[in-house]
Amino acid sequence: MSRSVVRTSKFRHVFGSAAKQNLCYDGIRVTKNANDSQFCAVNTKFIAVVCEAGGGGAFTVIPMEKTGRTDVNAPRVTGHKGPVMDIAWNPFDENMIASCADDCMVKCWIIPDGGLVGNMTESAVDLSGHQRRIGSILWHPTASNVLASAGFDYVVFLWNVGTGEAITRVECHTDTIYNITFNFDGSLLATSSKDKKLRIINPRDGSVVHEGQGHAGTKACRVMFTGKNRLFTTGFSKMSERQYAIWDAEDLTKPLKMEMIDTASGVLFPFFDSNTNMVYLAGKGDGNIRYYELVEDRPYCFYLDEYKSSAPQRGLGMLPKRAVDVTHCEVMRYYKLHQKGLVEPIGFKVPRKSELFQEDLFPPCMGDQPSLTAEEWISGTNKDPISISLKDGFVATEKAAFVAPEKKASEEESVPKGEKELLKAYHDMKAEIKRLEEKLATANIRIRQLEQQ
Repeated sequence: MSRSVVRTSKFRHVFGSAAKQNLCYDGIRVTKNANDSQFCAVNTKFIAVVCEAGGGGAFTVIPMEKTGRTDVNAPRVTGHKGPVMDIAWNPFDENMIASCADDCMVKCWIIPDGGLVGNMTESAVDLSGHQRRIGSILWHPTASNVLASAGFDYVVFLWNVGTGEAITRVECHTDTIYNITFNFDGSLLATSSKDKKLRIINPRDGSVVHEGQGHAGTKACRVMFTGKNRLFTTGFSKMSERQYAIWDAEDLTKPLKMEMIDTASGVLFPFFDSNTNMVYLAGKGDGNIRYYELVEDRPYCFYLDEYKSSAPQRGLGMLPKRAVDVTHCEVMRYYKLHQKGLVEPIGFKVPRKSELFQEDLFPPCMGDQPSLTAEEWISGTNKDPISISLKDGFVATEKAAFVAPEKKASEEESVPKGEKELLKAYHDMKAEIKRLEEKLATANIRIRQLEQQ
């Protein structure tokens, strides 16, 4: 008689559970923007959500402890001239958040402890260089104040936020960039694009290290590093079936594994927990969150389970690992953004009776201190993130206040922002060229008349 062998794993029985209503955040006017981003960002202090705003872009920032209904007139960050497309907290400064928008600008803001006390219109740093709207931004995992942005002008910029200047301009893409991701130590950058290609790029000089054909479908594809030499992607087949694939970062000619998930239409967003090697997949408009465990050898990925809900999600904010509740064996927590303005915490836990610290579930995780300065990283140094133990809980380290660089207002005003301003500048330039040509023709006629005399 044959016996079925069950794979041994600490995470086979992980389950997701939503927080009670009084621990949720309600009354937020969530943006109706159709951009493929999460519109929600979370750190150990604050929750930020992109809001619907007339005549510009805005997002709200809520202190983590202020649960319940949010005031309709609650202060917001309102400095952008166009709809906000993406937001991201600085992993090494809990009070700094970056935002990008339809106005072709990346802005960094300093949020005071305790939250906003009034509408914030003045940013700490303005980063100008993109010629079309910016779809996504991402902080470097090990270097302080290094930020990447991907725009609809097919360009990726690497910025030094401390100086307000660009480090690298990556111009290898020929179509819309769907998303960007750094590897574990930030020495490589991977991108997915509308041209169906996956690219691994050296972010310091913009050169393409590896390139390969991704998912065959026409809808959006997402990519993320899940180790030093692994990529995990989600996308669509030619028949519009949702898929995931695992790739060797050294060889993108074909995936190590590709598997169909379902036939739904929403874009799947992957989230990776490097401490447990678990990947969570959440689709726009889906009510469920699937989760898988990754391994080094074949078959590379094991399906674990899914969290089910009847309410579709507008986006998800992933809590940094250092802030999870280790006493209840919570291995990950997400903040689910509902379409009707509710932000609902969802904790994923391993069912264990003991409340003692479980060292096998919580190895050292990424802390809140950078392992490199921006200048060290630019010079070519690579270091792994600084890890901390969660045995005695997370205690934030004291940091010096961020000193913002001086803004170059005159240069910013001279750069056209958005397609309408670019079109206007083009027609103004054509009119100026025509005027100068007419003036030159008149001068030439006058010269010939003088010569004949």
